[in-house]
Amino acid sequence: MKFSLFAHGRLACWLVLVAGFALPLVAQKADPSVLTLERIFTDKEFDEEKMEAHKWSKKTASYCTLDKAAKGKLGKDLVRHDAATGEKTVLATAQNMIPAGQTKPLTVDSVEFSPDETSVLLFANTRKVWRNNTRGDYWLLHLATKKLTKLGGDVPASTLFFAKFSPDGTKVAYVHKNNLYVQTLSDLKITPITKDGSSTLINGTSDWVNEEELSLRDCFRWSPDGAHLVFWQFDTQDVRRFWLVNQTETNYQRFTTFPYPKAGEKNSATRLGVVSAQGGPVTWLQIPGDPREHYLPVAEWTPDGKSIILQQFNRLQNTLHVMLADPATGQTKLILTETDKAWVNNDNDTMRWLGSDFLWLSERTGWRHAFRVTLSGEVNPITKGAFDLIEVVAVDEQSSALYYFASPDNATQRYLYRVSLHGGEPQRLSPTAQSGTHSYSVSEDTHWAVHTYSSASTPPVVSLIQLPEHKTIRILKSQKKLKEKLSKLTLPKTQFIQLDIGSGITLDAWYMSKTDLDLSKKHPLLIHVYGEPAGQTVKDSWGGQKGLWHAMLAQQGYVVASIDNRGTPAPKGRDWRKCIYLKLGVLTAQEQAAAVRALLQRFTHLDPKRVGIWGWSGGGSSSLDALFRYPDLYRSAIAVAPVPDRRLYDTIYEERYMGLPKPNDKAYTEGSAISHVKAMRGDLLLIHGTGDDNVHYQGVEKLINELIALNKPFTVMPYPNRDHSINTGKGTTRHLHELMTTWLHQHLPR
Repeated sequence: MKFSLFAHGRLACWLVLVAGFALPLVAQKADPSVLTLERIFTDKEFDEEKMEAHKWSKKTASYCTLDKAAKGKLGKDLVRHDAATGEKTVLATAQNMIPAGQTKPLTVDSVEFSPDETSVLLFANTRKVWRNNTRGDYWLLHLATKKLTKLGGDVPASTLFFAKFSPDGTKVAYVHKNNLYVQTLSDLKITPITKDGSSTLINGTSDWVNEEELSLRDCFRWSPDGAHLVFWQFDTQDVRRFWLVNQTETNYQRFTTFPYPKAGEKNSATRLGVVSAQGGPVTWLQIPGDPREHYLPVAEWTPDGKSIILQQFNRLQNTLHVMLADPATGQTKLILTETDKAWVNNDNDTMRWLGSDFLWLSERTGWRHAFRVTLSGEVNPITKGAFDLIEVVAVDEQSSALYYFASPDNATQRYLYRVSLHGGEPQRLSPTAQSGTHSYSVSEDTHWAVHTYSSASTPPVVSLIQLPEHKTIRILKSQKKLKEKLSKLTLPKTQFIQLDIGSGITLDAWYMSKTDLDLSKKHPLLIHVYGEPAGQTVKDSWGGQKGLWHAMLAQQGYVVASIDNRGTPAPKGRDWRKCIYLKLGVLTAQEQAAAVRALLQRFTHLDPKRVGIWGWSGGGSSSLDALFRYPDLYRSAIAVAPVPDRRLYDTIYEERYMGLPKPNDKAYTEGSAISHVKAMRGDLLLIHGTGDDNVHYQGVEKLINELIALNKPFTVMPYPNRDHSINTGKGTTRHLHELMTTWLHQHLPR
């Protein structure tokens, strides 16, 4: 049975709940040169070979993977790969991972080696907690004897978090029901380390907002001698709770509730404690200020174990203090302060030690650079110049070298560089013949790396290389089959261009169109946007399914483009990225519109009456802003999981870029798309998962009310119980892209 999908004509219906497809796409003949939704999303014909998750050995020049067991057998084998020779050694078979009394091997997601690498922790039967599978069961497997032991005692299945060995390998610490435990491996004795954990008091892991925005999940650290642990505690007692409603699994609604501080609301009280691995009283670190008005993104032991180094953001995140704490007394002293008129990035979320000094990233010069900082606070530059260090890759203390990503000449690309820790001229290691994006997983001794290279036209090729020569030893994933399939397609051409939008501002963009586009005719333009500080869309890298969907639209006659406005995290300097402060929504829409006009002027075959825009999350918000603020420019918009009202999003993200709502009420109002609905004249498709814990469906419902009040036609598609990714449930990804494709055909006709 088919159901009506869209209103035919603007007066037919003001609110349409999408149930199916009245106008199915015309079936393509089996033409190997033509992309289809089925080939991309159902058959997954163009999925690339993925490099297996791997872990480098700390003792040998090798890495380990979980490989599928031999044909006909269930489970995965734990395999060691010799970097120099490529020789594979099976350390444990799937059969070794079958618990006593059972017939099937454990479903293992990841492994953690003991310090001497004679045993491994198997993380199995895992379950998702918001973004990642961070809870599950932990099993200890002794590699010589193949003895398999479940940890945690008789706790319910899939309820342990972040188990890790003590430095001497004799114990394992983990979190269960918001408390820390230590289990001795010789006799399996379990010692509760904290006992006050509850539904509102969290020890050793984090609350929702700190996990989402500061990537705080595993929130405890062993001391170097294994005698103590430092851990985070989050008190969510007074944080207002949000409710998600599941309407479909049973005859009555099922509710999920969790503390979620929206912009301007009360945060968790956060503190750091030190406790003996034998249990006992907690020494709380004496961190200045109101524990509800700060964030603690980092706490680590110094290499000698005598101190704890910690970082403290103020609530506005424009000041970052680095302190040393005495684990015995809890007393702290300030050693470094980083400030910014806008916000300080959370770039130093991983402490990297340079002997007794530490590596520090800062934009204090106007560019992101690396510095060497002593524990007394002396700051010495490592990198200098008019370029951004994008990300630290590795530190080679033996050779006194720093490996990092940068791309001084092209903000859409990424390359590996090496420089002395004492400063000097950096050396580019990524091959000059491979323009595009490079990533590396570097071995502990920095002599080896798993290297992945891709570009907009080249799927990811994975190789094993030697450093610092960047010598290729062997190809691990050639993408041969994928390249053969791609070679049969008539793929559109993608150009990377720059757009002058005036006032000395030039924006990067890519522009995709079919090779035989009739330039004597006018063609619709579809913009893909993100536009906020959390993401960059203009990258010279393989686009995966999304890129192939754009290519399919281009084959069908659309011109597809994407533009990075200022405020996106391109490596173009501090001022480029932070001029968006207090201007989310405003600056994005303004510069995106100026860039679209520049595109229309440059490419006269584009139809100025058929300009559409689409985006997800922050890009969904940007799509709403485009349609509402510039009704003379955009004909249609697809907004997936948008934030229509900035007051509805979380404290850490929104306040970082917009300040607190109370003193910045005007900025929040002006920056929220919902404030600009009145001017809308084009066609709008809203898509949102009703189970989205991140960007709540509440915002779309609030926007719907405003659209109704102002008598604006629109289309909405709620995906029941789907989260922010809208990718769970049978057929969801295909359905979503068919929905968007059909809607574009109707509202942005070719």
